[in-house]
Amino acid sequence: MKLVAQIKDRLLQLHGDAILAIGLYGSLAQGIDGPYSDIELRVITKDGISLPGHEFIYPPFKIEIGMKQKHEAMRSAATVDDSWAIKAGAYAHLQAIYDPDRLLDEIRTRPMQISDEAIRDVMREFMIWEPYETMGKIRNNKQAGNYGYLPLGAKDLAWQSAKLIGLANKTFYTTRARTYEESLQMPSRPSGYDELIELVTRGQLHDSELIYERCEHLWTGLNEWYAEMGIEYKLDKLPF
Repeated sequence: MKLVAQIKDRLLQLHGDAILAIGLYGSLAQGIDGPYSDIELRVITKDGISLPGHEFIYPPFKIEIGMKQKHEAMRSAATVDDSWAIKAGAYAHLQAIYDPDRLLDEIRTRPMQISDEAIRDVMREFMIWEPYETMGKIRNNKQAGNYGYLPLGAKDLAWQSAKLIGLANKTFYTTRARTYEESLQMPSRPSGYDELIELVTRGQLHDSELIYERCEHLWTGLNEWYAEMGIEYKLDKLPF
């Protein structure tokens, strides 16, 4: 793409030897972009050199240029958190547009170097932070007769579960837009997930009783799934 080459040349003209590598990521790097896709670039600088990133509109494109020092990029690429399955592709799919020392080859391998134990720890913590709280809100609002919240709660629970499925399968999604589609192809999924996703993706969120029923089914499935994996997130005594 001509504009990407222009941006690369401009960055190198401005910052020269401070830049070690420039990679393209996102849908454009994977060849699945559309006419309204962002242009997303990852710039790796020498350690000790910090350059400002940029996020701007250059009609008709939105352009993001993220700057990271080498040690920061290496650490970030190998970090696992609850959004790992969504964000890891930004490193794993890096397409080199400037990489004289083949630094990006090493960075691309980092996301899959995370340990199974680190994934389990994140899944344990995330279950407490988000899904458990979301299910509590769904139940409270159902009991209070606030049925207008249920579609939002169902969407939140579905998205949180998709993130957990990516983690459990140690697989990242190609793009946020295909998260649900790709999650349904992963071998390890909690029961009840497919049925709730069917409602969410088809926009069939007008039947409050059906929404609630499927959220409860997924919640049961999530807990059974965790038990099968040996992930215990509940305590039987105070931690202090």
